[in-house]
Amino acid sequence: MLNNFKPRLYQETILSTCVEKNCLVVLPTGMGKTAIAVMLAKQRLNNFPKSKILLLAPTKPLAKQHLRTFKDLLDFDDKKMVLFTGEVPPKARQEMWKDAQIIFSTPQGLENDVISRKIDLADVSLLVFDEAHRGVGDYAYVFIAKQYNKLAKFPKILALTASPGTDVEKITDVCKNLYIEGVEIRNDQDPDVAEYVQDMNIKWVKVDLPPTFLKIQKFFKNCIKSKIHEMKKYGLGKAIIYNSKRELLALQKKLHAKLFSGERDFFRMKSVSLLAEAMKAQHGLELLESQGISALHAYLSKIFLEAKSTKVKATQNLVADVNFKSAYILAQKLFDAGIEHPKLKKVRETVAQEFENNPKGKIILFTQYRDSASMIIDKIKDIPGVFPVVFVGQAKKNGSGLSQKKQIEILDQFRDGMHNVLIATSVAEEGLDIPKVDLVIFYEPLPSAIRTIQRRGRTGRQDKGRVIVFVAKNTRDEGYRWSSFHKEKRMHKILDDLKKKLKLKVEAQPKLAKFCNDVDKIKIFADYREKGSGTIKELCDLNVDLKLEMLDSADYIVSSRVGVEIKNVKDFVDSIVDGRLLSQLKVLKQKFERPVVIIEGSEDMFSMRNVHPNAIRGMLATIAVSYGIPVIQTKDFKDTAHTLLAMARREQEKNGDKDFSLHSSKKPLTLKEQQEYIVSALPNVGPSAAKELLKHMKTVKNIVNADEKELKKVNKVGDKIAKNIREVVEKEYDQQ
Repeated sequence: MLNNFKPRLYQETILSTCVEKNCLVVLPTGMGKTAIAVMLAKQRLNNFPKSKILLLAPTKPLAKQHLRTFKDLLDFDDKKMVLFTGEVPPKARQEMWKDAQIIFSTPQGLENDVISRKIDLADVSLLVFDEAHRGVGDYAYVFIAKQYNKLAKFPKILALTASPGTDVEKITDVCKNLYIEGVEIRNDQDPDVAEYVQDMNIKWVKVDLPPTFLKIQKFFKNCIKSKIHEMKKYGLGKAIIYNSKRELLALQKKLHAKLFSGERDFFRMKSVSLLAEAMKAQHGLELLESQGISALHAYLSKIFLEAKSTKVKATQNLVADVNFKSAYILAQKLFDAGIEHPKLKKVRETVAQEFENNPKGKIILFTQYRDSASMIIDKIKDIPGVFPVVFVGQAKKNGSGLSQKKQIEILDQFRDGMHNVLIATSVAEEGLDIPKVDLVIFYEPLPSAIRTIQRRGRTGRQDKGRVIVFVAKNTRDEGYRWSSFHKEKRMHKILDDLKKKLKLKVEAQPKLAKFCNDVDKIKIFADYREKGSGTIKELCDLNVDLKLEMLDSADYIVSSRVGVEIKNVKDFVDSIVDGRLLSQLKVLKQKFERPVVIIEGSEDMFSMRNVHPNAIRGMLATIAVSYGIPVIQTKDFKDTAHTLLAMARREQEKNGDKDFSLHSSKKPLTLKEQQEYIVSALPNVGPSAAKELLKHMKTVKNIVNADEKELKKVNKVGDKIAKNIREVVEKEYDQQ
């Protein structure tokens, strides 16, 4: 049994499935998902006493929280439980891994450790993915699950989430990517859960936008409408009916796809610019309707400031638009007059009333934007008994980012009562254990069912939960409210159907041993900066002996004589324009006997930017003819990885270069290069002065025999260099 913990019936039922199968567990927030992970970990350690348990969570605060829960519930040696984050150096993680048995980690650093083979997943008997709905696309969960399923001696996967999503394809992808064989789903109405679920009282507080706001709203809508109308004249944008953000994003994606495929006529290029203008106006409209004048004024001021120096046509045209300019002037007047969104007044009244009724209460107030968070704290900080704090993510925006260390400190202070109002952005939505929150306030509704469920789940864990959502009438707030409502209903239906119909047949992945005779001796050095690329992950899947190093030239080295520079199509064209390419090729040619350039991607390079096709053809000719470097084009990262593997296999197996080292991967020096190398090694000489000395003196011998007077006749050689050369040549060697 666990320490001071009696499992609930539904937890025991779910556990029985998890023991038998790789399982996705969907439980409402606060219903004890982590406890199921603890019980399963105990069972796996009983069966495999020398194995390891690995629990992954998206953030350091969440990983640390799980560590604390395991220590509280599990009777286990604390010294064998460790926390891995990006702050722990890779070498330290490698050493800690050897003795640890239960590891709590963020996924990105661990992904790098798996790629570089610093840790071995073979002995992990349970891998837990918290917030498992992230297990799609390029997120690290997907790669780690694949490697674990391939390498582990006795694999078992547990995936945990409160809200996997509303799209059946996404939920199916999560199950496929994390090798799920069974799904255990409980919602608030399930009979074995209902008795433990606290009632949730959700109150929708509606506010009217004042006439001045409606006037600005009209200017924005007219601005957007005019841009869409102009696009429709060019034959584009016909599918746009409501001028919504969703429609604009869909059209933007479609237009960019056309441009990348080479369709770059005037009408499409003009429409892209018009669409960018409409998107900016649309964002201004959103700030006005849902946030307030301060956030809107800051956004518009930034655009008008950029317009003075930028060459971007969309920005220049937008600030000249009479509707957009009128919206800005009105917003400026309201800002100067100190007018704010009517929500702010309601927030202040709500918070004041809450603490008047319950002086020991705690509130989490969620908002989309950091500017709004700063505005809200200014509005409520002088209320008696209110001790608010802003809680945001790490990224520095206007100096408002918080380190993970500071985030943990703030949460501890909130938990201990030093702060009683947490004004948070999305960083507080996932999984954080913040007990006894009496009220959750939404400054605005969200269109996302997942994020709505996560925010709402911060309350009602131990007592009746209360939620207040502020909604501006006749704005996108109302649309987002109903969008989230319908998505949540759809999610529950999808999950119920999935639970009934799930018959996923996860194909057993071949173990590493099956590949050993094929590629286990193929070695490739990769530049450390490539670690997040799909190519690196694909090479790892191919069981290449991958070594991450800081390479001073080339992205990959496949033998002592072959270095490979990889560029996607856009970067290749960009590097022609900014002049990087020739200097990179020169270094590549100097370092390697057989340099190679790979251009990755299926886009049309001749339609990238405003570069004349002849300039690109000329560069390709220069690379192939003048530099003698072959250029290979691959369609994607998988194709690139297989191409690198083919080159490495040919070099290492057919040409006998299996034992090459990184430092031997340099092109043999010509006589000229050797002479330059010797002279450049003299004190304060360097490559440039070495060439001047050799041009003037003809031989290394003449340089060594020349006196100071003769040396100073050479360009770039002064008194100091001449004196130092003579000193090195003439003074006796000190044998001590």
